[in-house]
Amino acid sequence: MTTLKAGHPRLSLTERMEAFVSRLSTRNNFWHKVCSLVWLPYAFRSGITMKRLGPDRFVAVLPFRRFNRNWYNAMAGAALLGNSEVAGGLYLFGRCGSEYIVVCKEMHYRFLRPCFGPAMYEVMNSGDLDAQLAEGGEFNIPLEMEIRQHVHKPGIKAPLVGKCSITFHCTPKAMIKAKLERRAARGK
Repeated sequence: MTTLKAGHPRLSLTERMEAFVSRLSTRNNFWHKVCSLVWLPYAFRSGITMKRLGPDRFVAVLPFRRFNRNWYNAMAGAALLGNSEVAGGLYLFGRCGSEYIVVCKEMHYRFLRPCFGPAMYEVMNSGDLDAQLAEGGEFNIPLEMEIRQHVHKPGIKAPLVGKCSITFHCTPKAMIKAKLERRAARGK
């Protein structure tokens, strides 16, 4: 295995392509939609998008379209629940970058009232994510999200339609690669 000047191992063509696509998917909503069409077709059909409101503040918006509604013309509970994982994963992927694999480990969703418009997912508490990223290695990170119905009238507060507590497991891709290499070396 060849190494670069800084002691980092040289990535294979497949790994470089995966890193490029990972960075591309977080660049803007166009590339996010293209990547979700291939790897997350239900998220693509739902139309969820991310909006960056600040350096570490994101809001995911789930549009109020036929695919996401139930028979009594409210946002379907399955759409709200399923897209909570997508919104949390997009938030973490945007913060962690393409060097980590992010997997949902546990999720609790509490429905508070029906949603009759677009839903906005906002991460209210992300634990000590910056400290975990600085430390490196794999870690579990709990997220607290609020789901609100988007209101288009100024001066009216968006009603809270749900709360979600979700835990993700984040693992550096380099750690997974090293583990696989050790396992292959033992098998020889």
